[in-house]
Amino acid sequence: MLPRNVLRDTWLVFARVMLPVVRNPAFVVFGLAQPLLYLGLFGPLLGDTGWQWFVPGLLVQMALFGTAYAGFSLLPEVRTGVMERLRVTPVSRVALLVGRVGKDVVLLVVQSLLIVLAATLFGFRASPGEVLLGLGLVALLGVAIGAMSYAIALKVKLEYVFASVLSATIVPVMLLSGVLLPMSNGPKWLYWLSRVNPLAHVVDAERSIFNTGSVLFGLIAVAALVLAGVFYGVRTFHRESA
Repeated sequence: MLPRNVLRDTWLVFARVMLPVVRNPAFVVFGLAQPLLYLGLFGPLLGDTGWQWFVPGLLVQMALFGTAYAGFSLLPEVRTGVMERLRVTPVSRVALLVGRVGKDVVLLVVQSLLIVLAATLFGFRASPGEVLLGLGLVALLGVAIGAMSYAIALKVKLEYVFASVLSATIVPVMLLSGVLLPMSNGPKWLYWLSRVNPLAHVVDAERSIFNTGSVLFGLIAVAALVLAGVFYGVRTFHRESA
């Protein structure tokens, strides 16, 4: 269990970064633009039975893109010296990371829930329990990717370098995850290459929640990603703040 001062500091950081979102809910709307386009323009191509397969993958894609770019919000604070001033305060370094990640996960869950509700208008069906489990898996993935995003941003400190890192990693990881198309339809070498990608197992687990299947490998994969992401993020915040 986290010490009381870390929990307090986490809440303070979370409230600080969440305040602009509360004051301007357009952040939530803008984050829905791309998923809604996929939902309205790509989903119908899969037919009536394709929604149960497509929507879970879309939720994972939202987690990937929604939290991977979170590090951009940290860069202005690094450049203007805000992070430097926070370093000389007694605020926990863990809280500086976890509070920010918490804000991104809350936004992700709200946006994902809205997408699920919108998908029901097209024919997607899910019980409340399935929705809760699906959102929980997406939230865990958001924690892992968000923590890595902030750590990388703090390392590189420059927008154009951060953008290059993202473009070189996010798109290949997404394409090899089977979010948009089943990897089993491709050549065997491509399918087995996708099995090395942890995100592919998370996608499989997300689909299994809303259909019949096992979520074991997906839970193992997302747990490993959370441990790796949080460890790397906390370690980076400690080192860069030393």
